[in-house]
Amino acid sequence: GSGGFRKRKHDNFPHGQRREEKENVNPSSALMTSFKSFQLELDTRHDKYERLVKLSRDITIESKRTIFLLHRFASAPNGEEILNESEVKLDAVRRKIKQVAQELIGEDMYQFHRAISPGLQEYVEAVSFQYFIKTRSLISVEEINKQLIFTAEDREETTNTTSNCNDKQLHTWSLKVTPVDYLLGVADLTGELMRLCISSVGNGDIDTPFELSQFLRQIYDGFTFIGNTGPYEVSKKLYTLKQSLAKVENACYTLKVRGSEIPKHMLADVFSTKTELIDQEEGLS
Repeated sequence: GSGGFRKRKHDNFPHGQRREEKENVNPSSALMTSFKSFQLELDTRHDKYERLVKLSRDITIESKRTIFLLHRFASAPNGEEILNESEVKLDAVRRKIKQVAQELIGEDMYQFHRAISPGLQEYVEAVSFQYFIKTRSLISVEEINKQLIFTAEDREETTNTTSNCNDKQLHTWSLKVTPVDYLLGVADLTGELMRLCISSVGNGDIDTPFELSQFLRQIYDGFTFIGNTGPYEVSKKLYTLKQSLAKVENACYTLKVRGSEIPKHMLADVFSTKTELIDQEEGLS
């Protein structure tokens, strides 16, 4: 009748009958054996996914620390020490990436890509930032992947009747940064270059902002070739890239027009104020 509870289809069966059906299930049947193997496979895959997430988090943290260290390059009296220390930190990050590569042996990387992607993007950002400080150019994805090939020697002792010898076997692990991770890392690099521009001006370096402006313009032109045809994450980063380029170009404009009338120790404050105004205007628009 109206207002009554809806009867479920399983209510026609007594509870005792359903309990007997569960008890009569043969745990050693082929069907139950298959489901147990599926359960074991899914649990193993889930545990590996969680380990990769933790490794990716460690890679992200260490890469960020490397970026913070490299920002001291503009004000450090001896920049070579900063670069050497950053190389040590990046080697530690690569050891973490080696553990990721070992976890993915025999696995399809794209099944676990979501777990390791944030760490790889941050690593690309740190490596490309260090490479730009050294060479004033952009590192290629091929060069990054060359650094992510790891080898280790495995010695096996074989006993012969005449002599004993050690046979060395080389084990190789590699992890390739995908083109999407590379593009997202380069897009994040532009924000660090914008901060490098402001800090360089504060230290009296007038040439670096113009180099950065030209470099960022080339990166922006490259991203515009991709446009909306690329992945959604890449097109979303394009807006942030454009903001960084606008701030650097505004700094160059101020240097060119008002650089002679503003003392060098006040240029950084002028740029910081203008970048805040740009952020407010973009937030209102």
